[in-house]
Amino acid sequence: MVKKLVPILSFLAILLLPGLGQAQDISAPKYSNEFLNIGVGARALGMGGVQSAIVRDATAGFWNPAGLVGLPKRHNAVYMHSELFAGIVKNDYGAYATNLDSTSALAFSIIRTGVDDIADTRRLQNEYGAIQYDSIEFFSVADYAFLASYARQSNLVRGLTLGANVKIIYRNVGKFANAWGFGIDAGAQLRRGNWNFGLVAKDITTTFTAWKLNPEELESTYLKDAESFNANSIEVTLPRLILGVGRSFQFANRFSALVSTDLEVTTDGKRNTLLSSGVVSVDPRVGMEIGYANAVFLRGGLNNVQQVEDFNGKSSWKVQPNFGVGVATHGLQLDLALSKVADNSQVSSVIVSLAYSFD
Repeated sequence: MVKKLVPILSFLAILLLPGLGQAQDISAPKYSNEFLNIGVGARALGMGGVQSAIVRDATAGFWNPAGLVGLPKRHNAVYMHSELFAGIVKNDYGAYATNLDSTSALAFSIIRTGVDDIADTRRLQNEYGAIQYDSIEFFSVADYAFLASYARQSNLVRGLTLGANVKIIYRNVGKFANAWGFGIDAGAQLRRGNWNFGLVAKDITTTFTAWKLNPEELESTYLKDAESFNANSIEVTLPRLILGVGRSFQFANRFSALVSTDLEVTTDGKRNTLLSSGVVSVDPRVGMEIGYANAVFLRGGLNNVQQVEDFNGKSSWKVQPNFGVGVATHGLQLDLALSKVADNSQVSSVIVSLAYSFD
């Protein structure tokens, strides 16, 4: 089995090499297209985003496309809504997945993260200095991602599934600027009894997002020299690897448990993570789910380990806890997650997901 896995891992490594080379030659932003790293699905976020090895529903199109092979029923649809920063940022996600046959599956996903009804007060005063409230205009800042995912069971290794997705990114800042981007993710899952292993390579060829600014809206307000205005730019998202392992348990007839962990490796330089260097950073996370009769679920997870400095200059390590619950019946599943729980126990993000599976 190890000999058969070597070519697959080598292939993923070859795909990553162009991006790793560009990491040294191109000055890329460290948090490019960060809206895609918020995560989707209340079940996943309640477990701290630990999904690469265990995901088995339509959200696999986002977390690990290889997990699409293993849908409980032929069709699966998921919708999620969450609000961040006291409801200022709206995060919506929808996905549909279907089994093409016993060995392959297809999924389509859409993500929108945005802030709506932002007031543009640049023309609040007229040429005489009088206030004109009817001159206030409103606009939205939103990021979109459209994903088409495909997965297939491997004929080389028993229990191995492979998947990939193509993602199209559209970002809009009202009438001031917009951008289009394109990227590819790939993943693999290996299932051995109660053990599950996952590998995901996101942005394997690097993702390029081309920005186009509107000079007519920006030059008169922010710039005096029109010739120095650069209306076009390219934002680069460098590759990242996610390795995961999970194990399921069955006990006391109707009780079950699932424990999993992920290691996320970014290639855009030093980040505030548990392990970091000038080239790569490693961010670990762990999650757990306890179920009763496959109908009621209790979840928890830890992620986002960071070193935080207080007002006195003293540094300490902090970890983000996540909690979640879920109920399922007749193919319908409702999940709730509480994420980004602060030290004062105030919840800054509530995630709700509704999923339906049918034949």
